[in-house]
Amino acid sequence: MSSPVIDSIWVLFCAFLVFFMHAGFALVESGFCRRKNAVMVLLKNVSVVALSSILFYAVGFGLMFGDGNGVIGMAGFWPSPDVTMSAAPENVPLYVFLFFQLVFAATAATIVSGAVAERARLIPFMVFTAVAVTIVYPMVGHWVWGGGWLSARGFHDFAGSTVVHAVGGGMALAGATIVGPRHGKYRPDGSVRPMPAHNFPLAALGVLVLWLGWFGFNGGSTLAADPTAIGPVILVTNLSAAAGFIAALVHVRLRTGLLDLSMGLNGALAGLVSITAGCDVIGPGESMLVGLLGGILVVEGVFFLERRKIDDPVGAIPVHLGCGVFGTIAVGFFAAEGGLLHGGGVELLGTQVLGTVAGAGFALLSGAAVWGALKLLPGGVRVDPEHEMEGLDLAECGVEAYAGEGPGGPPSTLGPSAAQLEHAAAE
Repeated sequence: MSSPVIDSIWVLFCAFLVFFMHAGFALVESGFCRRKNAVMVLLKNVSVVALSSILFYAVGFGLMFGDGNGVIGMAGFWPSPDVTMSAAPENVPLYVFLFFQLVFAATAATIVSGAVAERARLIPFMVFTAVAVTIVYPMVGHWVWGGGWLSARGFHDFAGSTVVHAVGGGMALAGATIVGPRHGKYRPDGSVRPMPAHNFPLAALGVLVLWLGWFGFNGGSTLAADPTAIGPVILVTNLSAAAGFIAALVHVRLRTGLLDLSMGLNGALAGLVSITAGCDVIGPGESMLVGLLGGILVVEGVFFLERRKIDDPVGAIPVHLGCGVFGTIAVGFFAAEGGLLHGGGVELLGTQVLGTVAGAGFALLSGAAVWGALKLLPGGVRVDPEHEMEGLDLAECGVEAYAGEGPGGPPSTLGPSAAQLEHAAAE
C-alpha cells in the first residue's frame, strides 16, 4: 500500500531515470553526428541540463504549475518547500514534484540540440534554451498539466507526447529550418549527400539508455507507487518501443533494400514517443499497433525532411514532433474509455487533435520567432564556414573527441572536403 514516503521514493527514482536519459541523448546525438563535432555535441547536451536546472526552478516551474489563469501560471517563482500550488500533487513534497518536472523540462529543451547539431553557435543555442525552459515549454505545460485551458477541455497527455516531445520537436523544426542545412548536405541538383553516423555503438547504447529511462518517464507520471497503475504503463511502453524498432527496420528494408540501423534505432524512440500520451489508457495489443505506426511514420518523416531540404542530423524532428503529434491523436482512437475505436465517438479525438496542434504550433511559431531574432544579432546563429569545415571540436573547443587518431579521420565520417564542395558547386 502506498504512502507519502513510498510515493516520494518512487517519484524520485523515476526522476533519476529521466535525468539519466540525458546520457542517452548525449550518446545518440554524438554517435549520429560526425566525429569532428562530437565534443561540441556533448558540451551542448550537458549545458542544457545545467541551464535548465536553474531556470526552470527559478521561473519555469511557477509559470507551469503556479496558480494563475487558463493560459499561464503567475505564482511560485523561486519556490520554497512550503509553497502551495493547486496543480501540485498532495502525496509528495513540493521539491520532489519540482525535481521530477525539472528533468522533463530539460528533456524538451535537449531535443532541439540534435536538430541543429554541427552548425549552430553555442551562445545563441543557449539563449534559445533559456527561452524554451522559462516560457515556451512551461506555457504549454500549464495548458495541460497546470490546470489550464486544455486540461479543462479534457485533453489527455499522460506523460508528454505533446507537452514534452511535440513541443521540443516543434522548436527543433524551427531551429533546423532557420539555421539551415550543414554545408555540403545537399548538392546543387538537390540530391542528398550522405553524412553518416560516425559511431553506431554509441548511438545504439544511447537508445537503450533512453529506452530504460522511459520507464521512469512514463512510470513516474503516475506520481504514486501504485503497482496496479505502474505495471500496465511500463508494459505498454516497452511493447510500443519494440514494435517501433521492428516496424522501422522492416519498412526501411522494403523501401531501400537496406537494413538501416539508424532508422531502426529511431523507430524504437518513435514507439516510445508515440505511446507516451496514452500509456495509461491504451492496452498492450493496441500499444504495439501504435508503436508499429510510429516506426513507419519516423522513416517516412526522415525522407520527407530530406525532400524539403531540412537537415536534421539525428532525426529529432520526425521522432519527437511527428510521433508526438501522432501519439497524442492515437489516444483519441485507442483509449479504453472515450476512444473512437472503443465506442467513444469523436469528442475525445477532436480534443486530442486540438490540443496537440495548439501545443506543437505554439512551439513552432515561438521557436521561429526566437531563432529568427537571434539570426539578426551580430554573428547570427551559425558558426563560421571555416569552423564548420574544420569541425567544431578543434575550431571552438580546441580538442578532439578521439585524440591520437589524427586530425581528420576517414572522409566518410568527416563529410565533403572544401575541394569537393567547390566541385559540387560547379556542377
